[in-house]
Amino acid sequence: MTKLGLCIWGVRTSWHTEDDGEFFCPDCGGDRSYHRRTGTRRLTVLNVPLLNRGTAGSVIECAACHRQYGSQALLCPTTTRFSAMLRDAVHTIALAVLTAGGSTGRPAREAAVGAVRSAGFSDCTEDQLLGLLAAIVADEGRYTASQELGHHSFADCVDGCGSWLSIELHEALEPLADHLAPQGRERVLLQGAHIALADGPYLPAEREVLEAVGRCLSLHTDDIDRLLAAAAATAS
Repeated sequence: MTKLGLCIWGVRTSWHTEDDGEFFCPDCGGDRSYHRRTGTRRLTVLNVPLLNRGTAGSVIECAACHRQYGSQALLCPTTTRFSAMLRDAVHTIALAVLTAGGSTGRPAREAAVGAVRSAGFSDCTEDQLLGLLAAIVADEGRYTASQELGHHSFADCVDGCGSWLSIELHEALEPLADHLAPQGRERVLLQGAHIALADGPYLPAEREVLEAVGRCLSLHTDDIDRLLAAAAATAS
């Protein structure tokens, strides 16, 4: 209510900062600092706060543009975090493909190193990848060739609970898939396909790993088949 331009009463929200951090601000279009703030509504008379009218909830406020967002804004990774997620995903795929196809083919090893370096591990070397593969074989002892799996298929081991490939692929790829457009997810799968095809057609185990990669990236089965076939046709 007002009288002669003077505000008699109203409701004012006071904000209290609880914590801060860094997030991707949709309005700024980049990584920014944020404040998590909780609001309290108070009835004011002559601009003097008197009665508590409840909470206004919690918001994420950009320290640069001061726009306020819901807590879901923190679900979007920062640019730095997203780059790390993409880098780790390509590294995991490269190891998985080499594990499935064996590391004896030099073209595949070179393709794997190139993909990992392009993804952000600029100091990655062939010796480092081979060392990781040796450690995987020593610890797991079940991925060097699909023939060693007996009555189990390579896909069973990929999707089976507890296997190295299952844990690593799901942890590295599924969170990334939530923040990639379909074209981006397709490009990630094709990076694995190019590694597998560097030294010849897909081996059955390589194909099964790449199909598992596509599923972790939330790609439809028909799209996975189409992409892998197109990559093979280009490579031949």
